[in-house]
Amino acid sequence: MADEKKKVVAAKAAKGPKLADPIKASIDPATQELIVRAHELGVETVFDRAENLKPCSIGDQGICCKNCSMGPCRLPLPKGGIEGEDQRRGLCGATANTIAARNFIRMIAGGAAAHSDHGRSVAEVFLSVARKETEAYKIKDPQKLLAVAEALGVATTVEVDGETKARDMDEIALETAETALNEWGKAEGELLYMKRAPKPLYEKWKKHGVLPRNIDREVVEIMHRTHIGVDQDYRNLMKQGTRAALADGWGGSMLATDLQDIMFGTPSPVQAEANLGVMKEDHVNIILHGHEPILSEMIAAVAQSREMVDYAKSKGAKGIQLAGICCTANELLQRHGIPTAATFLQQELAIITGACDAMIVDIQCIMQNLANVAKCFHTKLITTHPIAKMEQNNVLHIEFDEHYALEDAKKIVKIAIDNFENRKAEVMIPRHKSAQVAGFGVESVEYHLGGSFRGSYYTLNDNIINGRIRGLAGVVGCNNARTRHNEGHIAVVKELIKNDVLVLTTGCSAIACAMEGLLTPEAAAVHAGPGLAEVCETVGIPPVLHLGSCVDNSRILLAATEVVKAGGLGNDISDVPVAGSAPEWMSEKAISIGHYFVASGVYTVFGVKLPVEGAPVFKKYIFEEFEKMFGGMWDLEPDPIKHAHKMIAHIDKKRKALGIDKARERVLLDMADRRALEM
Repeated sequence: MADEKKKVVAAKAAKGPKLADPIKASIDPATQELIVRAHELGVETVFDRAENLKPCSIGDQGICCKNCSMGPCRLPLPKGGIEGEDQRRGLCGATANTIAARNFIRMIAGGAAAHSDHGRSVAEVFLSVARKETEAYKIKDPQKLLAVAEALGVATTVEVDGETKARDMDEIALETAETALNEWGKAEGELLYMKRAPKPLYEKWKKHGVLPRNIDREVVEIMHRTHIGVDQDYRNLMKQGTRAALADGWGGSMLATDLQDIMFGTPSPVQAEANLGVMKEDHVNIILHGHEPILSEMIAAVAQSREMVDYAKSKGAKGIQLAGICCTANELLQRHGIPTAATFLQQELAIITGACDAMIVDIQCIMQNLANVAKCFHTKLITTHPIAKMEQNNVLHIEFDEHYALEDAKKIVKIAIDNFENRKAEVMIPRHKSAQVAGFGVESVEYHLGGSFRGSYYTLNDNIINGRIRGLAGVVGCNNARTRHNEGHIAVVKELIKNDVLVLTTGCSAIACAMEGLLTPEAAAVHAGPGLAEVCETVGIPPVLHLGSCVDNSRILLAATEVVKAGGLGNDISDVPVAGSAPEWMSEKAISIGHYFVASGVYTVFGVKLPVEGAPVFKKYIFEEFEKMFGGMWDLEPDPIKHAHKMIAHIDKKRKALGIDKARERVLLDMADRRALEM
């Protein structure tokens, strides 16, 4: 019998690992073509690994604790469910609810740390700019500087001889930089940006004791509370999770977005292309991947210089083609119109084209397997951040220093150009690419709806009230190899706009929408409902508005706040017909984002799965009880159409509560009608 088992095992091993089915792996034709090419060349990708490495079902449910060496303690749900008191305990006696809550808020801590450390890096560079320590970066948007200074309590005027005069901009910049950087570790008080929220929301946070004290402290305290034998009440654990998430959304992420706008320019709508087809066979292709624009801004400036273009031509190339992956792609796109090459799951495929001369990475969402794929091609893989290196010996590390930014950028771009002559594989760039319009934000939405002299969110509110726009939806987040690439994002977004919901998008979700052709004004006529299509046609906007990278989810929070300020749709974000969604989430950042939206009053639906199913009491707490405290709550729906309709049902519930659930036609009044109204 033992011999028979050995034969079966040997037979299975001989077959080798499974290969991904390109059609089942992705809805995107460029991705499908390159998966086939990878198989032909014997190059393994994330899609293949997803076929062979299955997730732990107990970890999936959030009920595996490995916070000490007595574990891991795994507490599976009984097959028949739980009747009476839940008797499941870890070795220390921790309940399933405690374990699930600890795991959940540790994900919040990881996500908040990632976004907020990004923000800290930006704040440090901004301080260098304010101190005149670097010539590479400038203040490009002084008006945004004044707005941020005001939000941080920095005076923008000064009294001189009884007269109020504008304060020196250099002084404002330096004090703003110092005040902003202090938000990460100040000894007392609360985060200054919390008061940017509608007052009723701020009062809810204050009442429930979740106002963040500083950004770093909230992350550290989560790690302390989740150590063995500290916090053992899922409600108290989630209280700290809420503080940390808010420190991310209304703190680190929001500061990152604002300071980037000041230094690199506040985005305004630009047109570009998206998908791997943006790469060019006869050009030096430089792919920028990661999240911090500190690096990519300098690479963009250098690569587009006459000096470097001429150098590329001297090596036989016709020019230099820059393109981005993940949130670096969104940063480059919204400020420069540089095309978007790929989402998270496509990063290996950019190298498999054979045309990627250099892939330059910084932090977050960088697959270590890029190094293994690069070995099969000529691509130079270059890491640039001190906290993000790779162990493989074929990876170059060139540490980027903002004080020598231009010199570092020139060195990196020159390496890419020199590598153009070393291409050793046949180039295969898919032809698939789509047009997109991106670069929307709080300011540009206001302009598009009201123009230069009467910019206001009143027009948006008016169209929500009269029913042309049913409501708003934030659809954001990653790709996940456990689902079909891009399918969840596209199905959810198409169903929402078909039902007259205006979609705001960021991150890889925005890239997916661009690849599908949903980010052009013309898409409204094809995919949007009649009311939304009419609004889009009138003001010339797409039915899906690209608001930037993952840290730029803070733009959605501020846009929702502007909707409240404009009036007619309640006094708090939780009153507005709005819902949030992450159809294909995978990173800890997504959990932090989801929770700061929930704590800001937004009903938020995740796709794929959530690590809470194994703790029903804890799940009920965040799925139902949170709404009573903050007006927002979590939900889960893997099916994208049902997912969208849960959001629509919530939007309709909010419309009914506001008394705007019936569409209202505009009526032109003559003078007799006006007199009757006045009487």
